Amino acid sequence: MKIHIKNGRVIDPKHGIDAVQDIFIAKGKIVAIGEAPSEFHASRVIDAQSLIICPGLVDLSVRLREPGLEYKATLESEMGAAVAGGVTSFACPPDTDPPLDEPGLVEMLKHRAKSLNQAHVYPIGALTQGLKGERLTEMAELNDAGCVVFGQPDGLLPNLRVLMQAMRYASTFGFSVWLRPQEISLTSDGVAHDGEVATRLGLPTVPVCAETIALSNIILLAKETGVRVHLCRVSSAEGLSMIRAAKQQGLLMTCDVTINHLHLSDMDIGFFDSNCHMMPPLRASSDRDALRNGLLDGTIDAICSDHAPVDEDAKLLPFGQSEIGTTGVELLLPLTFKWGIEMRLPLLKVLARITSDPAEILGIDAGHLSIGKAADICIFDPESYWKVMPSAILSQGKNTPFLGMELPGKIKYTLVNGHIVYEH
Repeated sequence: MKIHIKNGRVIDPKHGIDAVQDIFIAKGKIVAIGEAPSEFHASRVIDAQSLIICPGLVDLSVRLREPGLEYKATLESEMGAAVAGGVTSFACPPDTDPPLDEPGLVEMLKHRAKSLNQAHVYPIGALTQGLKGERLTEMAELNDAGCVVFGQPDGLLPNLRVLMQAMRYASTFGFSVWLRPQEISLTSDGVAHDGEVATRLGLPTVPVCAETIALSNIILLAKETGVRVHLCRVSSAEGLSMIRAAKQQGLLMTCDVTINHLHLSDMDIGFFDSNCHMMPPLRASSDRDALRNGLLDGTIDAICSDHAPVDEDAKLLPFGQSEIGTTGVELLLPLTFKWGIEMRLPLLKVLARITSDPAEILGIDAGHLSIGKAADICIFDPESYWKVMPSAILSQGKNTPFLGMELPGKIKYTLVNGHIVYEH
């Protein structure tokens, strides 16, 4: 199909473009930006007057719940939610059931995802077998099967020798290691930030030092092995300071923050709102403000949704017993846009954090608008506000602390490989 997108404001952070231009698409690729190529006859014209045209969003953490956890969500529901949120490429954490530690499982997931003809799925390979932290996986074989990076999503490995071996192995092959900085022995049954709110509510806590001790070990081992490390879901001001110092020392290190931690603090738990039960926990308002500023100065490299659909019954339990996780892939753009408005930032800088920057971290050719490249495009209305309601969320999980809020930025079209996969 040949598509002509006209009259829209094109914003491409990678190339520094912010101008009203037309885009021409043929055979799944962008064939021209600005002037139409000779003898181009569109079979579909999209009038993007007063709309913004940007690269398809890239999300660093979207849980599909397949294989094994289909009662929480299905591949169809969550990929549909992704394109409804303008996300055209995303990384899928390995904590499925069974975990993504075998090439056959990865190949099956990739095949299932490709058959749906929606967003591009990039599986994160398990760093250790069964994610148990005891024996390394065959990273080279997993890479051949389609894993682009390798991670341990539930916190720092209990055995630092195994972690060092994993880092050395990954460094040898040029693989990136993704780790969530959390010392497991300090979290145990903790469910909330160690502060006044948790004390008042009587909730078991997760101290900030659980993050900083883990960070200290990761930084020292990264220096020792020379591996490229991506730190997932940084949550504290102290942790951010350590990452800033490590980067200044020249370590190959990047980090991300969730949209939840950009806007919320432990005060938002209110009277035991289980939609605020997440890990790492929502921390103090001073931590939230530090994270917002860390995005400004470049210490934090990207924003992710940390999308984790949860069965409704699992969220109806008391706060401490409820399941961890929030839905968020459909909120990535509006909540990032909201942060940009509040910080009075140009859209080029705001959109970079959810397009070109995460694509670079993931090591994929995405998050930009280039002639001859795949037409993965998001078109949204910056002036349109929408109310976050269960009926408005396509994900099977409706568990978000932003229910009832009105957010800016309504997705109008999502294109993947030149095909319109979502239209509102």
